[in-house]
Amino acid sequence: MFIIGVTGGTGSGKTTTIKRIEKDFGFKQICFLSSDSYYKDNSNLDFKKRNQLNYDIPEAIDFDLLNSHVSILKEGMNINVPDYCFSTHLRLKKTKIMSPKKILILEGILIMTNDELRNKIDYSVFLDCSRDLRFKRRLERDVKERNRELSDVINLFKNRLDQMHETYVEPVKKYCNIILDTTDKTNLSELTRVIKEKIL
Repeated sequence: MFIIGVTGGTGSGKTTTIKRIEKDFGFKQICFLSSDSYYKDNSNLDFKKRNQLNYDIPEAIDFDLLNSHVSILKEGMNINVPDYCFSTHLRLKKTKIMSPKKILILEGILIMTNDELRNKIDYSVFLDCSRDLRFKRRLERDVKERNRELSDVINLFKNRLDQMHETYVEPVKKYCNIILDTTDKTNLSELTRVIKEKIL
């Protein structure tokens, strides 16, 4: 199984990129996994405390489980992917079965910060655009899709996300095989070439 990592800051276009790949190649030979499904289980905390946690640091991700699941897929076996609810900050009890394919595309802001996981990734892509554009995209998404208050999203970005991006996201560019500009419609020709090469 060939593993492609897609990373970049919040609002950099990871979901959009994945959807384009899904549209072009389908699911027959590619499986898609998001590190968002692997936020740690904090059900022991009430919502107020969960809402105050920093979800933009490596410690927020259950990398032990994620690494284990990637290894299981590489061995040719199915995994049970956790279902995470962003509105409540909870890992739900239900899971989704995923079967291994020729290619695994793994996406997430922090996937390249973990040494063990980074060493499992065969080809890595960094999606890059301006801070203001990422802020605009994050604002629209969190208000529309995750039931966040406008003022809360603005404060979170200014008081935490900017710093977390500089600390954990920007530095991983040096590990990536290619950096793609996502300001407008991203040119995915090089990534498409790699995928086609591994599928054939």
